[in-house]
Amino acid sequence: MIITSPSNKGNEIQGTDIRHKNITVFNREGIAGTSKGMMQVLDTARKVSKSDSSVLITGESGTGKELIARAIHNNSCRKNGPMVIINCGAIPGELLESELFGHEKGAFTGAHRSRTGRFEIADKGTIFLDEIGDMSPDLQVKLLRAIQERRFERVGGTSTIEVDIRVISATNKDLPAAIEDGRFREDLYYRLNVIPLHILPLRERKEDIPELTDYFQGQLMLRSNGYRKRIFPEETMNALLRYDWPGNIRELENLIERLSVLVEEDTVEMYDLPDYITRNCTKNHTVSVASIFNNGIGFNDAIDQYQRSLILHALNDTGWVKAKAAELLKMNRTTLVEKIKKMKIEPENRMPVF
Repeated sequence: MIITSPSNKGNEIQGTDIRHKNITVFNREGIAGTSKGMMQVLDTARKVSKSDSSVLITGESGTGKELIARAIHNNSCRKNGPMVIINCGAIPGELLESELFGHEKGAFTGAHRSRTGRFEIADKGTIFLDEIGDMSPDLQVKLLRAIQERRFERVGGTSTIEVDIRVISATNKDLPAAIEDGRFREDLYYRLNVIPLHILPLRERKEDIPELTDYFQGQLMLRSNGYRKRIFPEETMNALLRYDWPGNIRELENLIERLSVLVEEDTVEMYDLPDYITRNCTKNHTVSVASIFNNGIGFNDAIDQYQRSLILHALNDTGWVKAKAAELLKMNRTTLVEKIKKMKIEPENRMPVF
């Protein structure tokens, strides 16, 4: 998750802070970070919140996709309506249709009474479909119709229900690749992806780490009167800055809470940090391997993250001259270009284009 900093007075951001001449207040409660990448995300969220367009938020697990979705809702004209969240990857496929659209009594074994679905509950508000890439192709057809027409039938029902909702979805999957493999419908993708919004992983905006560290400690102080804020000396903070954080901000939050329990002194020293953080990641790749297991990251996602890090490092080191980066990586330039395109790797200073 992404957390707001106590220094964000009033939890608001002025448009001038993100290179806009017009001064527009944006409520960024729950969101922290002043890195260029984070400010671009907030700028896009500010613009998007003024419309009812569908938004597809992409990014790795633990980067804060749900909180960005909440910010869009909270700054929209629907902010007084409900925001309904459903994790499409956490519910078995045979039950997800009922969760989304509801069911009538007797629609299936165990349906002892009628149930209102999430789409119906979200009327006059926003529905957030998290992990949309995990939805079965059969259900994608029904979802497409519901989004297009804003109407649907409950499972086992015949009456058509109409709703007034805004749809925001999120995924850590590569949906274009899933479309090529036949696992995701192209027409649904374009319906969801009217406004794309990508959140950078923490390793690509490490300048946010000190601010996030301060905030997590502030939260611990609010929850426990006996908690004393720990000091992170330069050496310790540099170790956090060198680490690649495959679990992203969620991993950082967990570490700060762990240290709050295990470190009894006022200062967090190097020996207080886990071994996989204190080792030099560029020289010993077992750092990332240990953290991957600690954070439950899948094999394919771990490989993708590592490839992306290698390519970004080579591109940044060579000033984004692809021929030189390919030489550094010891691969063909055409192969590198294909990977850059597939992974949608862009320079950090490029503004989102819609």
